[in-house]
Parts: sequence; C-alpha cells; structure tokens
Amino acid sequence: MALAIVPKLTALLLAIIGATLRFEVITEEGAVPETPPPTGIFCFWHRCTLLCGWYFRKFRCSILISRSFDGELIARTLGLLGYGSVRGSSSRGGAAGLLALQGVIERGQAVVFTADGPRGPIYQTKIGPVKLAQMTGQAMGSFYLLPERAWVMRSWDRFLIPKPFSRVAVSWARKVAAPPTDADAETLEATRQELNDALERARLRAEAHLRMNS
Repeated sequence: MALAIVPKLTALLLAIIGATLRFEVITEEGAVPETPPPTGIFCFWHRCTLLCGWYFRKFRCSILISRSFDGELIARTLGLLGYGSVRGSSSRGGAAGLLALQGVIERGQAVVFTADGPRGPIYQTKIGPVKLAQMTGQAMGSFYLLPERAWVMRSWDRFLIPKPFSRVAVSWARKVAAPPTDADAETLEATRQELNDALERARLRAEAHLRMNS
C-alpha cells in the first residue's frame, strides 16, 4: 500500500510546492552552474533532497539509493520525476552500486550522490563519490539548495521541506578533481576532505546569500 501510494502523493505535493518556488543561482569564483544535459559526478547534502529532486528533474540524472524500504520509496518517487536509480549503499551492495554508476557515466550521463546519506553523520561525505571519481577520472561537482522558509524535520539530517512561495538559493562550488587510479588510502582521504570542504562552502554561501538578501 505504501509503495503504491506514498511515491505518487509525494511527487504530487512536491510539484505543487515546487511550482511556487523562486530559484536564485549563486556560484563561488571558478564554479560554473551545470545545465542539462550534464555529465559526470555531482554531490549534495542529504537534507536538501526534496529541493534537489524538483530543481534537477530535467537533468535526467541517476542516483545511488539504498536497498532499504525507505530507499524503495525514494527510488519510486524520483522515478516519477524522471530520475534513474542504482541500488546500493556504503554498507550493502556498495561495490555493485559503484560499478553500475560507472556504466551510467560511460554512457555520457550524470550521477548524483547524497554525500552524507543515508544515515549520516550530517555534513560528512562518504568515500563513495571519491571512489567513483577514481574509477572514471571524472571531477566531482558540489551544490546545495536552501529555501528561505522551510519546515525542518527532527531527523539526523534536519531534513528540509520547503514552504510554498519561498526563495531558494542554488549554490555551486568549484569542482574537485578525481584522484589518480593508483591513489593510496591517504590520498583518497585527502580528496574526500576536499570534497567535504567544497560541499560546506556551497552550504555556507547559500546561508550567507539568504541572510544578506532577506
């Protein structure tokens, strides 16, 4: 029942709210906002999943989603918005998921990670995007979407549900280069931290933009 009803209802509500939102794109120096159709690897923080799902629906990206029941709900909801999904996680099916995402990239399409998902901790990226970048040689893009007004859930990620008619900052950071194919664990960790820093710069820039223009 839930799988049949919840994705359709969520997609409908998101479309109703999304139609009222006003998006404002901002970038840091050296960053270039993507336009459809994109290619490569992109990352964002889990709490802005709904906003990203609506804003990037025309980009036709594929996203790595866990094999849990909640993951199935998310996969079906995003599928209604035009996204592809690859099932896997950092704990179960991660290697298979990365291989499937590699295939997506080799077909010239884009893949997206909720970098700190699915269980957190908040604002701490996992190693998955870095490993995929190493496998494909693709740089990693970072962005963050922040509504001026939102309901904030009491979840680990402080999940955002935008309120109708909100302004939304779409913040892009500079891309992070892929590590070399022979990179050791220390280099991979340094690249993961560089990606984490880029994601945080995008978040903080969005927060500052809305404060200064409120």
